[in-house]
Amino acid sequence: MNNFKPFTLLFGLIFISALTCGQKKKNLAEQLGYPRDAKLLIVHADDIGLSHSVNSATIAAFEKKGINSGSIMVPCPWFPEIAEYAKEHQDLDLGIHLTLTAEWKNYKWDGVLPSIEIPSLINEDGYFYATTEEVARNADPKEVEKEIRAQIERAKAFGIKPTHLDTHMGSLVATPDLFQLYLKVGKEYNLPVFLPLNYLQAAAPEILEMTGQDHIFVDNFFMLFDGAPAEQWNESYKEIIENLKPGLNEVIVHVGINDDEMQAITIDHPDYGAAWRQRDFDYVISKEFRNLLEKNDIYLVTWKEIQKSLKSSSGNN
Repeated sequence: MNNFKPFTLLFGLIFISALTCGQKKKNLAEQLGYPRDAKLLIVHADDIGLSHSVNSATIAAFEKKGINSGSIMVPCPWFPEIAEYAKEHQDLDLGIHLTLTAEWKNYKWDGVLPSIEIPSLINEDGYFYATTEEVARNADPKEVEKEIRAQIERAKAFGIKPTHLDTHMGSLVATPDLFQLYLKVGKEYNLPVFLPLNYLQAAAPEILEMTGQDHIFVDNFFMLFDGAPAEQWNESYKEIIENLKPGLNEVIVHVGINDDEMQAITIDHPDYGAAWRQRDFDYVISKEFRNLLEKNDIYLVTWKEIQKSLKSSSGNN
């Protein structure tokens, strides 16, 4: 009898340990209530707030169920318009598209903070630099941290409840120091950050090594890149969807209306320009796209769901 109790206790501890290990091995799909091998997909619109055209197309795409996620550029001129819509539609999955560049020829912006507080982020004309490479060469990480925090705080002040963070033109993945800030700020605001595993493995493995185990990775992210042929638009997206793998996937689109405003903004910039954004908008709201998702057993998920799951697992409310 004296030998039985220790054995029983040991068996109980082994059983509890095994059970705990089993729970820890739940992948993201299971945490969200889907089968372990589910193909999860976020259809995400970038650059919200860039222009009235982009805002109009984004709102329409949300309402037509063409997209289920997006991120907002706080420093841009049309931010107040989309902030008002976001405040009235708290159910939407909207993050902050942390912005340190202003890439268009005649359409520019600077930071949320006064330029005197972030001089290393501002070019000789008084605007953000046009390229990620210029940010990497010139940006003082301390000033970057101040500015991206200010962008998040401004969004919140306008009534937006961000669900995640990502980075415009990849500027916060441009150097290890900036990447550390990206992770740090996301953790402090309790917001998941966009970490595309397939991209980081190929383009920045040294940066990937800086991330810990407590981050959610997008296993595969997709979007159409510079020079994408217009005549193969739908076929390109079809190939992406038909070849999705189990895990968390994100397709990034750039929607807009091909109108005078968008044409003027994107002059001499056909990649991600007015016609490009109209094609993206037309495709995501198409019946063809909706049928393709259903045919390939795709589960649409949002950063909002992921954020909620992370809070639950960490014990935060």
